[in-house]
Amino acid sequence: MSKEQSSKTKYILIAIAVIFVVIMLIFPLIAVVINSLSKGVAFYLESIQTETVVSALGNTIAATIIAVIVNTFFGVMAALALTKFTFRGKQVLATLIDIPFSISPVIAGLAFVMTFGRLGWGYGIVERINDALGTDIQIVFAMPGVFLATIFVTFPFVSRELIPVLNAQGKDEEEAAALMGAKGFKIFRKITFPHMKWALLYGVILCAARALGEFGAVNALSKTRGETFTLPLEIDALYMSGSADSITAAFAVSSILVIIAVVILIFRNILEYRAKKKAALA
Repeated sequence: MSKEQSSKTKYILIAIAVIFVVIMLIFPLIAVVINSLSKGVAFYLESIQTETVVSALGNTIAATIIAVIVNTFFGVMAALALTKFTFRGKQVLATLIDIPFSISPVIAGLAFVMTFGRLGWGYGIVERINDALGTDIQIVFAMPGVFLATIFVTFPFVSRELIPVLNAQGKDEEEAAALMGAKGFKIFRKITFPHMKWALLYGVILCAARALGEFGAVNALSKTRGETFTLPLEIDALYMSGSADSITAAFAVSSILVIIAVVILIFRNILEYRAKKKAALA
């Protein structure tokens, strides 16, 4: 291929990529923002400050924080187990981690309903715990169910960012430190963590972004608007109500998620740039 042909091919590919991104991503997001402001700033501010929207935003943030904490802990433990140790069933564990990627979120939500609903085996366990502790814990159609659904759909993100990095690092440095008498946590803090910290942050960001927008699994486990609805469910409820004001309000609430997504994207790019800069200087 000549230099001229290579140049033409490059610009054609760039043009195709830009056109696709603009049509599939940029235009829809701009449409959301424009429609959210179609009735004026006053209506926009009023729409995003209603009791149900504030409740949904709080539930979304709570579910996201819990999912990030749980999956960060599990992701680090799973990644270390799969990359630093050899054991029977290692490949099975690696395969199981990927299940949320291959199962529809709606099916995951229904699975939790069948597990912790009145007909599920988990319902009896929860009731016995309630009787023993004098509590009234509910899983299905309550916030614990929303948390479980969010954790499930974001399950693989942290571990799948860490595993390739830790595999590339290998075990030589940790084994050398262990032979010199270093203890487990010190080895992790001084050797393993510096290699994985940027991948960990990247995985946390992806996990949070996925949790913020989850709809299907949460929809199966949430039924009370103003109590267990997250922002995606509140947007759907507003849009499906059918009135012009409610549809505009749905776009207004959607813009919150758009803004959060843009902030997360900017933060991710900053982290990626810093990681590449540090790698270049190393």
